[in-house]
Amino acid sequence: MAIQILPDDVISKIAAGEVVERPASVVKELIENSLDAGAKNIHIEAVSGGRKRIAISDDGIGILADEVALAITRHATSKLRVAEDLERINTLGFRGEALASVASVSHFTLSTRHRDEQVGTEIRVEGGHIIHEKAIGAPAGTVIRIENLFYNTPARLKFLKSETTEKRHINNIVTNYAMAYPDVRFILMQDGREIFRSTGSGELADVVVKVLGLDTFKDLLEVSGEDRIRESGGIIDVYGYVSRPRLNRNDRTRINLFVNGRAVQDSGLTYAVTQAYHSLLDKGRYPFAVLMLRIPPDFVDVNVHPTKAEVRFQDTNIVFTALQRTVRHSIIGYAQASRHSGYGSMANSNDAWSSPYSEQQLDLDLDVDDYQSKQEMSKTSSDPTAIPDGLRKPQKPRTLPPLRIVGQVGAAYIVAEGPAGMYLIDQYAAHTRVLYQELNDLYAQQESIPQRQLESQTLEMSGADAQIFAKHLDALNAVGFSLESFGSTTYLIRGIPNVLQTGDPTEIVYGLLDTLKVRSNDPLNQRLLIHIAERAAIKSGQILSVEDMRSLVQKLERCPDPHSSPSGQATLIHMTAEHLAREFERGNR
Repeated sequence: MAIQILPDDVISKIAAGEVVERPASVVKELIENSLDAGAKNIHIEAVSGGRKRIAISDDGIGILADEVALAITRHATSKLRVAEDLERINTLGFRGEALASVASVSHFTLSTRHRDEQVGTEIRVEGGHIIHEKAIGAPAGTVIRIENLFYNTPARLKFLKSETTEKRHINNIVTNYAMAYPDVRFILMQDGREIFRSTGSGELADVVVKVLGLDTFKDLLEVSGEDRIRESGGIIDVYGYVSRPRLNRNDRTRINLFVNGRAVQDSGLTYAVTQAYHSLLDKGRYPFAVLMLRIPPDFVDVNVHPTKAEVRFQDTNIVFTALQRTVRHSIIGYAQASRHSGYGSMANSNDAWSSPYSEQQLDLDLDVDDYQSKQEMSKTSSDPTAIPDGLRKPQKPRTLPPLRIVGQVGAAYIVAEGPAGMYLIDQYAAHTRVLYQELNDLYAQQESIPQRQLESQTLEMSGADAQIFAKHLDALNAVGFSLESFGSTTYLIRGIPNVLQTGDPTEIVYGLLDTLKVRSNDPLNQRLLIHIAERAAIKSGQILSVEDMRSLVQKLERCPDPHSSPSGQATLIHMTAEHLAREFERGNR
């Protein structure tokens, strides 16, 4: 094919593909325009995950009548004049691509009135072509309506995710900007239902409570600090909230970072936050964080990616150090206060800095089927064929030989001796396997999982999280929880599985979100039962009595798969007598 210059409509669609990835991208770009226009109230509405319609209205300064048509032209902007302005950008938008890109792949209507003019203007664009432009009566500000997004780019439309997924992305965009601009009131409507509303009070805490829920906010620590950039004398200001170590997740999705009011995705900054928790969180666990960084504009390059989600710094190490030091200072300060008040003991807290040794003995005899009291269990015959009192079924067949308890190592491993050598048993992995097997047996037999009844407790959560709970409410109640919807973003907790003897019920229920959000081919009930077992199992660092260890090992001996936990972690290491002899070179004596 001969080389030729592409037609303007093709160029526009290519550009739109870089800027407008999905409906949430449209919402992001239009919110940024509203914020740059000085809006204090922004109303967002989406229908069918943004596919059918997106409408955003604001009370910003508006657009002058003679500049409306120019505003939807590519590379038309009021934010820049010369190339040097790129080195000191103080606005969210600056390229002049957003409106043109959106208008080229949708049915686009813009209604606006500049606050210094008496009459407003409406312009209608379809696929990048102006259909009409006329004067209208309108309040000061701007209203933009997007209909039939990607109607002329079917390839992009085909690759959109499910409606639920697109709604979640829109919700995340809105809540991110609400946290970055707490002095602006945001309202989000999805399919005619209000999903989110911030107060515009100017207090970050108010928005964080709305986004993460009150119960999560109670486990957050305030962060505040600054570092000076030696070369320029500029200040890096860090403030926001991070979670106590006991509140954590198995992914980084709750680490929200903002640079100069812009939500960013930066692996280096995320790593700085997780490094601040070094030695305080288990491997694979990550904190909650909402952190704002104010950095001199000439120290940051935001012209890196079409979506403006990535930034570069003149000196990454300076920013990394400032963020890590500030977060670490808050966490350690809280840890020291906790120790002095006695709050940090393992008997009362799950925080990672708690003493690894508990003065309390653990209750390993709490079976989920609860057919017998602990006293009856301790009297159960060791005869493999015996039918214990209170149980009307024989014990399960052995999958391990009878083991004799020798002791415990490092408050984490049980040492046992069997006919074929020595066994080193991971107490957490083994207990997880035992609990999961008991829960799964009850579920498979369609028997009710024993439940600990509670006085009703309320759990406040974000709109997106509440939707996830609503979708899976039946599955949660089937595995031992008792949850009821109590408003659009509130749930009542009336009961939790009996094995979950410790911990705040609201924190326990909120922790289920990780499991509900994971995409997996495994049945949801199985994943939920694994989550419950892992939460309830004894942890490393807890000293067990000989009776505790014996009870646990006897149950493990009769699990169908005693060699691994339900998530695949090894439960035991077996060293045969021959192996031990080789290690000690007995053959040479």
